Amino acid sequence: FPVAEGRVAPLVFWYLGAAGVSPDSASSRWPRTAMRKFFQDIKADMKFKTAGPGQKLAEPPRERAPKEKPKAATPKSRQGPTDEAQMAAAAALARLEQKPKPWLPSSQDAIKSQVKKELMAEAAASERGLSTDHKGPVSAVEEETAGLSVSGVYFICPLTGATVRKDQKEAHIKEAILLHSSRDPVAASIMEIHTFNRDREKVKLGVETIAKYLDNIHLHPEEEKYQKIKLQNKVFQERINCLEGTHEFFQAIGFEKEMLPVPGQETTEEYYVLKDEVLTKLEDLKDYKEQLLSCEPVKAQLDRQLCVFKPSPQAAQFELPHDFYNLTAEELKREQRLRTEAVEKASMLRTKAMREREEQREMRKYNYTLLRVRFPDGYILQGTFYAREPVAVLYWFVREALRDDWMPFELLAPGGVKLTDENLAFNECGLVPSALLTFTWDAAVMADIKASGEEQKGSPLKPELLSAVQILS
Repeated sequence: FPVAEGRVAPLVFWYLGAAGVSPDSASSRWPRTAMRKFFQDIKADMKFKTAGPGQKLAEPPRERAPKEKPKAATPKSRQGPTDEAQMAAAAALARLEQKPKPWLPSSQDAIKSQVKKELMAEAAASERGLSTDHKGPVSAVEEETAGLSVSGVYFICPLTGATVRKDQKEAHIKEAILLHSSRDPVAASIMEIHTFNRDREKVKLGVETIAKYLDNIHLHPEEEKYQKIKLQNKVFQERINCLEGTHEFFQAIGFEKEMLPVPGQETTEEYYVLKDEVLTKLEDLKDYKEQLLSCEPVKAQLDRQLCVFKPSPQAAQFELPHDFYNLTAEELKREQRLRTEAVEKASMLRTKAMREREEQREMRKYNYTLLRVRFPDGYILQGTFYAREPVAVLYWFVREALRDDWMPFELLAPGGVKLTDENLAFNECGLVPSALLTFTWDAAVMADIKASGEEQKGSPLKPELLSAVQILS
């Protein structure tokens, strides 16, 4: 039986005695719940007795005496700093004021910096005799391509002879063809059909269908049904109407649109109807058909961007623009990330088939390659090529630059490997996206020249190329 502490113990024993129960036998005779209720009643009774005097409901509520607040401690008086402390504080403050504060850039500072840069650029342009207000696209391209081995990939338009960047090529050709339509609408429309439509199979099917229309007119000029073409005809819609330039062609050779009545109905449909005066020039239709069948797409020619550089130890260093890669900007970022994992891949065991697949995948990443050929005197010849062009193109390119183009020579790939098979493509020889090759004269020919007592003097390159030599930066 747990004995209560303090004042509770005597009361407990008093209650037990009044009930005739001894403390020793209480724990064995009472259940725990009854004992718990017994102690709760004792506590409630004690609380009631110590609650103080009661109050009737009719009496007004008594005000409680306010509790006395503890007296606040009297603050001690502080003594002022001593003379030595004041001198030390003054010295520390002086040191802080002399120390320069860190500069935090603000919007005003950014504006001033930008204005300063623009003023410096304007001053530099004025010294060169240029005006920043009329800054052309060429100077903008030069700024973007500063530090690159070549500013980009360029093409020559066969219609205008203009040199344009890779990303402007298609728009320039399209504009040139449309301008040509004012002089020769038939030829221009034929070029539109073959150039503006990508699907070569659809172009072939559409051209053959148009040729069939013209054949029927030429072979049966008296048949009026061949001189009309219903535009809603299923064959016309599926094979011809879907091609760009076909309507321009029909109108250029003498067809015009007309609304004709449908036999047996009150409605009309749109037709191409051949003009009467064209029937007197049936041979012209035959020529138009031949031109349509024999025409090829207008393709811009790759500009080699031939350059000659003075001897330089940086000949093997290349910095190429994105035009040389057959990748988008996102794919280029992914490619850079994959290159960081090359070390892990190199440590893996790979089969020959796996290595060959990876090599083929590497080859397809490049559309173009920048090649340099170093001559015995150190001069460097540079040109841009398609990655899938044969090596024979490079031999022809070098031979065109030689002063003695009749003499045989050899080209050595990096590592001293001779390029003997001229039918191989550059990407098959590992010459993409750039490479430095070595030029050597044929050993047997050079031996004959030395035996005859003659020696080659000067550079093997043509003088007109050397007159425009550049410094490789």
